[in-house]
This record gives sequence, C-alpha cells and structure tokens, in this order.
Amino acid sequence: MSLALTPAPTTVSRPAWTDRFRSIVFEGPIGVGKSSLALKFADRYGYAPLLEAPQENPFLARFYRDSARYALPTQLFFLFQRIDQLRDLSQRDLFSEHLVSDFMIEKDPLFAALTLTDDEQVLYQKIYESLRPQMPTPDLVVLLQASPAHLIERIRLRGIPMEQNMSSEYLTRLSEAYTQFFHAYDEAPLLIVNTAALNPIDNDEDFETLVQQIAGFRGRRSFFNLTA
Repeated sequence: MSLALTPAPTTVSRPAWTDRFRSIVFEGPIGVGKSSLALKFADRYGYAPLLEAPQENPFLARFYRDSARYALPTQLFFLFQRIDQLRDLSQRDLFSEHLVSDFMIEKDPLFAALTLTDDEQVLYQKIYESLRPQMPTPDLVVLLQASPAHLIERIRLRGIPMEQNMSSEYLTRLSEAYTQFFHAYDEAPLLIVNTAALNPIDNDEDFETLVQQIAGFRGRRSFFNLTA
C-alpha cells in the first residue's frame, strides 16, 4: 500500500509559534473535515502532511454495506496501513521536522470497539498491542467536534458514494466514543474546537480564527467555541 506522506514545502516562511508545535494532529469523527484541514494547514505553513488513505482500503465500501461481515478486515487493513505509515515516518525522522497528521494510532481501538464482536475485538487487541509502534507524542492535538446532524450533512455534501448510506446511529455512537476517549486523554496538549459555526476549510477568515487559537494555545487543554 502507498503511504500518504509527502515532504514539507521548503519555501514557506513559518511564523515563530510553529516552533512550539512542530507536530500537530487534527482529529475527529468521519465527516468533520480533519483531512481537508490538515492539507490546508500543511500548504499554508509548510508542514509535511501524513494522512489516512481510506480510498486504499478494499474492504471499506463493503463495510458500509454490511458492517457485521466486513468490520474485522476493514479494521485490520486500517491498522496495518497506519502502522506502515508511522514506521516509515520514524525511519525518515520527520518528527524532527514540521508534520501535520489527520490520525492518531492511539484512538484506533475506538473504531474496533464500535464495530467488532467480542471475539473479534480480543483478536484485534492482541494484534494491535503486538504491532503498535512507539511514536513520539505530538506537540498538539486539535479535536474537531460536530453534531451527528452536521456530520451527516457534510458527508452528503462531499459526495463520496460509499459513505452515503452511513447511518446517523453509527455517527452518534462514533461521536460519543470520541468524546469519551478525549475526555480521558492527557498524553499531549489538547485543543477542542466546536465546528458548528466554524468552517476553516472553505472560509479563510474562519481558518485564520482557528490558527489564532493554535498560535495562542498554552497549557494542557482548552476549548474553543465560536458561538460562545
């Protein structure tokens, strides 16, 4: 499988605050816009993007049609894909450079808990624990939040055919799982962003607003809500 890792542009002049956040992860449930935002951020500030490649997973479309049957191969493919990406990253020592990503390997079991049977989850967890690489902690994690209704609308608008039958029940459970995971997360500084009234992908003013929150971030945890 190919790795969605490209070198950082070398001609971009980065602001001083980027030295505090040399590795940034944008996270959030399906449809929240983390991949598009990571790419926009990489282009603007010269970060190397490390992105998931769901289009390479041959089981994903079948999972959306029959989740019970294809949950395990779908999950294992994603696990091996992410492990390969992170191992390649470690070998290239890009954590000493500026890197932006749209996934964390630590939250991978979150999807497994939602989709796998008990026996499958035991098998998955054994594989995960035996293969998971030890990676440096990111300098900042940005969690993008949206309601299930907003996620469904964004998924509809982006128009990826295999995603169109995704149920609101699944997205609700996924959003709740993300909330629970990051409620207890303390491995890295965490900026939680409510995107209900924020569109940093299509709106440059909103993008600059988000960047200001990142640039001014201090401490271990903060929450930003544009409507507040």
